[in-house]
Amino acid sequence: MAARDVFHQAVKQALIVDGWTITDDPLVVQFGGVDLYIDLGAEKLIAAEKAGHTIAVEVKSFLGASVVSEFHSALGQFLNYRFALKQKEPSRVLFLAVPLDIYQTFFTLAFTRGVVEQYDVKLVIYHPERQEVFQWIT
Repeated sequence: MAARDVFHQAVKQALIVDGWTITDDPLVVQFGGVDLYIDLGAEKLIAAEKAGHTIAVEVKSFLGASVVSEFHSALGQFLNYRFALKQKEPSRVLFLAVPLDIYQTFFTLAFTRGVVEQYDVKLVIYHPERQEVFQWIT
């Protein structure tokens, strides 16, 4: 199993405060001979529905030496996880969790916005120190 991101607990707490119930930590998806470990699985019951919504969240801190390299790695991981989830749990929506400061700088660049749009990357923007969700981008 991969090491947890430095902001794993902050995102987990932010999701709980936002009304989500953490169901998996990590969410293990087995497909095609590969075991994948997505940081968090969560669900939120909606009053008008019995089943509610389920999500998976891959947490990233972008604290490495190169934010571009971190983005390449995160995108590849996201696409692989989304592929496996579509096979095993097609109703679960995958989100990439990104810290607010990185979102406001790197994710506002034309390149990053274009890639996020091209690959339909859903984002949850979080504030690590406050342990809260800042914004959902679907």
